[in-house]
Amino acid sequence: MKHLSSYFTFTTAIALLFSFEPPSLHTPENFVQCLYNYPHITDSISNVVFTQTNSSYSSVLDTPIQNYRFFNLSGKPQVIVTPLDVSHIQATIICSQRHGLQIRTRSGGHDYEGLSYVAEVPFVVLDLINLRQITVDVENRTAWVQAGATLGELYYAISQKSKTLGFPAGVCATVGTGGHFSGGGYGSLMRKYGLAADNIIDAHIIDVNGNLLDRKAMGEDLFWAIRGGGGASFGVIVAWKIKLVPVPSTVTVFNVARTLEENATEIIQKWQLVANKMDERIFIRVDVKKVNSSEHGKQTIQANFVSMFQGGVEELIPLMQKSLPELGLDRKDCTETSWIGSVVFANVVLGGSSVNEAHEVLLNRTRFRERIIAKAKSDYVMKPIPVEGLQGLWRLLYEVPDGELEFAPYGGRMYDISESELPFPHRSGYIFHIHYAVVWREEGDEAAQRHMNWIRRVYKYMEPYVSNSPRAAYVNYRDLDIGVNNNGYTSYHQASIWGVKYFGNNFRRLAIVKTKVDPHNFFRDEQSIPTLSDEEN
Repeated sequence: MKHLSSYFTFTTAIALLFSFEPPSLHTPENFVQCLYNYPHITDSISNVVFTQTNSSYSSVLDTPIQNYRFFNLSGKPQVIVTPLDVSHIQATIICSQRHGLQIRTRSGGHDYEGLSYVAEVPFVVLDLINLRQITVDVENRTAWVQAGATLGELYYAISQKSKTLGFPAGVCATVGTGGHFSGGGYGSLMRKYGLAADNIIDAHIIDVNGNLLDRKAMGEDLFWAIRGGGGASFGVIVAWKIKLVPVPSTVTVFNVARTLEENATEIIQKWQLVANKMDERIFIRVDVKKVNSSEHGKQTIQANFVSMFQGGVEELIPLMQKSLPELGLDRKDCTETSWIGSVVFANVVLGGSSVNEAHEVLLNRTRFRERIIAKAKSDYVMKPIPVEGLQGLWRLLYEVPDGELEFAPYGGRMYDISESELPFPHRSGYIFHIHYAVVWREEGDEAAQRHMNWIRRVYKYMEPYVSNSPRAAYVNYRDLDIGVNNNGYTSYHQASIWGVKYFGNNFRRLAIVKTKVDPHNFFRDEQSIPTLSDEEN
């Protein structure tokens, strides 16, 4: 990775050099010409600029998209830039401002509301797919990872250097690190080590003036904001420096299914009481969905208890018998593997084919690519959901073919970190997080409306059982149902409708940082951090 100081020649003076032109010159052609004329730009930029007339435009735009709900929408970018180096990003930021274009930054494509590649205003997509360099320093237990790398690529790179180091982030290998880390990033190591954002020790970000800043240059306020507050509101994240964490050479995984007829409801009821209090090396999430039961010849609800334990099976079994004997975990249910093997296992659970697949499968960015349409929501639970509440949920799950709930436990390290340490506020007091999702394959408005209505009814049904004042939500599971900016200069008061759900008492501090580093609100989308007016400041 190039040394940061070589990039500091790009300053506000460059922005002034490119004086802003009248709207009549705001055309994609003029924007592209501006890129080519940008000072110190590399010749290679012509190879990474795609206008709507370019034959590769559609494949570059569509290939990373994970949610086909946005596949055929009209709000497509006028230009896509897939930068090869920092100068390409700097040119895009300055030229976008000069020619009246917004910027949407995409690092992976797991974007529940399509905000990184869909907009109803003239805009350019900065797709960081080419910026995926990873440098692992085993001796110092750190790594630099560029924002376009996926979690699978990061995990694989770590495993090639060490069998006893890992990183606490999400389980899905195709998620991009840029967005995942900047929104928090939770996974099976979080009860021991916290979120991905809790383990970031430096970052490179390009600000609205085209300056490339590291932690020292950006200052602690901005460094705080991008670790959980969503990086796209403040600039373009180029790379993260992360602190690697120790993992044992042997870990144990299991995926145990229980149907309603096998007392799934009672087991989940007990899980709610103990999952956040268990040994912090144990992470057991619960995936709940409707299945066809061959044994009983009917549809039923099935709960999968999916776990990763940082240790061997002989140590795990007694811990489980003590805390959750109702599950009836047996040694034959468990598989001992390495930490990187547990990552492969987790992706098998998500839809892979074999737990014995080579670790290189984590490098496949299109592994789980299937033409599905999806809507998701999130909630946080502060006291156990009563049995009658769970039973009402099961009745709702019977109504659609592909609705699913995921319960992820908190506790451990998550409770040790204060809610103001980072913008991510959901710490002590939360038992578990709920991820609601519904997927469908039928195209057309009728199918979309039917499934959207279903998940909204589930969300409304859950209101008495989840957090309130505010009803908390996870920013990486974007949900435009809870509030939308108008793509203009939305007031802090208006934005707080959704802002406090994601960020709690940290929302105002995020707005203060935003006002300082991007006072004219250039980096914005439907749920970006707003600037403060003079009256609000």
